[in-house]
Amino acid sequence: MRKRQNYDGVVLVAPYTAPYQRYATQTAHWWMARALRGTLKRAGLTKADIDGFCASSFSLMPDTAVGLTQHLGLSLRWLDHIPMGGASGVVALRRAARAIQAGDAEIVACVAADTNHIDSFRRLLGGFSRFASDAAFPYGGGGPNMSFALLTDHYMKTTGATRADFGRLCVAQRDNALRNPHALMKKPLTLEAYLAARMISDPIALFDCVMPCAGGEAFLMMTEDAALTRGLPFVRIGGLIEHHNAHAEDAIQSRGGWTHEIDDLYAMADCGPDDIDLLQTYDDYPVICMMQIEDLGFCAKGDAPAFVQANDLTTKGDFPHNTSGGQLSAGQAGAAGGYLGLTEAIRQLTDTAGATQVAGAQRAMVSGFGMINYDRGLCTGAAILTRGET
Repeated sequence: MRKRQNYDGVVLVAPYTAPYQRYATQTAHWWMARALRGTLKRAGLTKADIDGFCASSFSLMPDTAVGLTQHLGLSLRWLDHIPMGGASGVVALRRAARAIQAGDAEIVACVAADTNHIDSFRRLLGGFSRFASDAAFPYGGGGPNMSFALLTDHYMKTTGATRADFGRLCVAQRDNALRNPHALMKKPLTLEAYLAARMISDPIALFDCVMPCAGGEAFLMMTEDAALTRGLPFVRIGGLIEHHNAHAEDAIQSRGGWTHEIDDLYAMADCGPDDIDLLQTYDDYPVICMMQIEDLGFCAKGDAPAFVQANDLTTKGDFPHNTSGGQLSAGQAGAAGGYLGLTEAIRQLTDTAGATQVAGAQRAMVSGFGMINYDRGLCTGAAILTRGET
């Protein structure tokens, strides 16, 4: 196990969700601005107070974070652009924390947002990945449904998982979403309805797929002293990890980069799986949640189906999971989906989650997964966050 510098002294504050819309006429820049304004207002700051900025978006093109500095009127001494999809939030958190520790920035705004025009998702997929274009398009396959159907089918065959196992996870997340005012899915979901849903890409059916939408997520990072001075509720960082292109030798993905780093993560945070009060996994499809539950150490490899059967994953249950409803029931606002678990975890650990609040939550884990290239996702990350006291 490698010795790593901890993240002491850096905290997270002011989570903000720019309310999701199924479709929008505004650009991604507008959604980024709305999310940034929201987090700054929550902290009682202005854009002149931040000197660091980290952006994640799929639909900013041809602009990047550099273009946003002019568009949003920011003058910065630290800037980053994290184009890693569902892993973007954890990676942004890690990079920004190190920048603050190094003195390169004092207050960093981490913002992710995307728009969703009528045709934007199809255009995004058309240029998403050369691997996907070369491997899938010639056979009539396109988009993530086909890739995740491949992963799901493999997982079911190797573990014995059934569609009902995935359904239990989706039903629990829908129950959580019914308590989340930002969630787009507001109709209760039963296991019977899940199993009866139309097939999209066998074995992927309707409720296994996230719904693309427009929206944004944001939070601020600063030193603990700065948060105390401003009287801001904050969350401390217990540990952070990331890994890319892990287990390239595997014929098809059944594990992620978390397996390389998980012991380091728990050692940094001085805790174990039993100490985690709530888990926020990246959930573009249920199979990836199962994979994360295993690789993050909550059960043995292949045992996630039994784990889901044995535990209550709702906000009132014994294993609260994706307490906002996750992307499967809140919606997937592009790259903002990689921040959704973080903003929800900050709310949970500052007692501002409202109706989704997990009683007595002291420690949360947030896991990210992104950039699917045909038969595997390349980016993984995870964070353990702990309650801070003002």
